[in-house]
Amino acid sequence: MYSLRESFFILFLMIIIVPLTGELKLYLFNNAFRVSLGSAAFLFFLLWIRRVPQVLYGFVVGLCVVCFRFFLDWIFKVPFLPIESLRLHIPAFFYYLAFSLLFYAIKVNKFHDKPFLLGFLCVLIDITSNILELLIRYFYLNNQLTLGNIGQIIIIATIRCFFVLSFFNIIKLREATLYFHQQQQQNRHMLLLISNLYAESIHLKKSLKDAETITRDCYELYRDIQANGYELKTDELSQKLLTIAGQVHEIKKDNQRIYAGLSKMITQESSQDYMDISEICNIIIKTNTRYALSLNKSIEFILNIDNGLPHFHVYTILSLINNLVSNSVESIKECGFIDLSVKKIDDFVEFKIRDNGPGIVQKKLELIFKPGYTTKYDIDGKPSTGMGLPYVKSVVESLNGNLIVNSNPDENETNFIIQLPINRIAEKG
Repeated sequence: MYSLRESFFILFLMIIIVPLTGELKLYLFNNAFRVSLGSAAFLFFLLWIRRVPQVLYGFVVGLCVVCFRFFLDWIFKVPFLPIESLRLHIPAFFYYLAFSLLFYAIKVNKFHDKPFLLGFLCVLIDITSNILELLIRYFYLNNQLTLGNIGQIIIIATIRCFFVLSFFNIIKLREATLYFHQQQQQNRHMLLLISNLYAESIHLKKSLKDAETITRDCYELYRDIQANGYELKTDELSQKLLTIAGQVHEIKKDNQRIYAGLSKMITQESSQDYMDISEICNIIIKTNTRYALSLNKSIEFILNIDNGLPHFHVYTILSLINNLVSNSVESIKECGFIDLSVKKIDDFVEFKIRDNGPGIVQKKLELIFKPGYTTKYDIDGKPSTGMGLPYVKSVVESLNGNLIVNSNPDENETNFIIQLPINRIAEKG
């Protein structure tokens, strides 16, 4: 879907292209009624527009068509009669207005996946709009109107609309093909990423086993030393300490390998690592909508994003914002809302997550960022790790950003605000 800025850019193109193509014309009925490519261009543009109501486009384009034809008469017609020129061209305004009004009322753009129905509706709208223009010309300009004229209008509208739809669908097919190949490439990228993560998880599993062995050996050594009658044997103690040191060194090497592998995956800047912020936020909302349903909670998600933001690093944004949004989901008891907004402030981008959960009392606002602190327990009474918010704070600080928390338990409102320098998370180039 196009942004508001892009929609108005399309309107600007229509204002230029439709009046110009309207001059590529035929007069079939020996009067001022013309058949031109302007109608085809107008339909093509309307098929692309989703955001701004099409009636606005019809009004503006129709007005511009009349003004352009009036201007041409002023330049080329001798003698130039302003009133006569306006009477001659104003019926065209009602054609474009009626076309756009019907197009919007029927919601034609909802039928892109049904090409024959889409074609039928476009033909019907074109015929109706042409007949309206012919009726206006018949009553106010005394132009002829016969069944033969209407028959010709039906044939021309059918050919014109299906020609435009064929061209439109060729472009859409090309776009779908490119998207399919892009998805294939992204899937291969994700498979490679997952395989690398799997390899690192094997190293991590080994490292955890070594840590467990060290813990056990250290405890046994501690127990031996504390036991009554323990005789300190320097050689034996040195050997045990050397063994422990070797095990620690092995863990260090494993951790270095894991860190190197993960760092390479995180910092490798390929095109798939960056996405439009609206796409990232939609992933977060879809994920947490499913999460809320799994918890039998009814939560409304609200998304507000500024226009004109660059592409951001997917994994950084996902890991930070998804963490906070899932916390909001967990904090809401049964039903509520979560408002996610993204806006640009100078050289920073601000992410704000607002929910109507129970809130956080003032004395706990500092505790929530301490590693291990948690208020969440599973059905067996086991606490969570309490590492989510400390992780978020650590990453934000490493990016030279700010993390702000505002909470008002009396009004059931909590705000988490992350401000990050755009140059640290935006796609370069």
